[in-house]
Amino acid sequence: MEERLELLARVPLFANVPRQVLAKIAEIADESDVPAESVLTHEGRHEGYFFVVVSGSVRIERGGRIINTLGPGEFFGSIALVDAGPRTATATSETPSRLLSITNEQFRTLLDDSPDLRTAIEAAAEHNLRTMDDETAV
Repeated sequence: MEERLELLARVPLFANVPRQVLAKIAEIADESDVPAESVLTHEGRHEGYFFVVVSGSVRIERGGRIINTLGPGEFFGSIALVDAGPRTATATSETPSRLLSITNEQFRTLLDDSPDLRTAIEAAAEHNLRTMDDETAV
């Protein structure tokens, strides 16, 4: 549990989130190991998870094109978390990876209880959408 809390504390997304909120996130997060080439999210589908990469790497693709590769301490799923819409990208583990996952329902409860967390998630989702729009325009 303490290891999860320390990992979450190092995630830039959570930089301004109070430690007691991080402790709640660490408490509800599921930890899983996935083999390389595991599809974690599917573009266009309604899937209800937010992920933090503990170890390994995860490839993010949109429209069949790689738009990012994430490593330890990075996260994905913030856009679907905020708007409850379909996934904007497909995420696939490039290497054997360990992930923390939290259901959108669990996370929304935390968002209601923590304005700092809500602000961080909304800013991350907005940034990710802007980045994807920039990628699409190229």
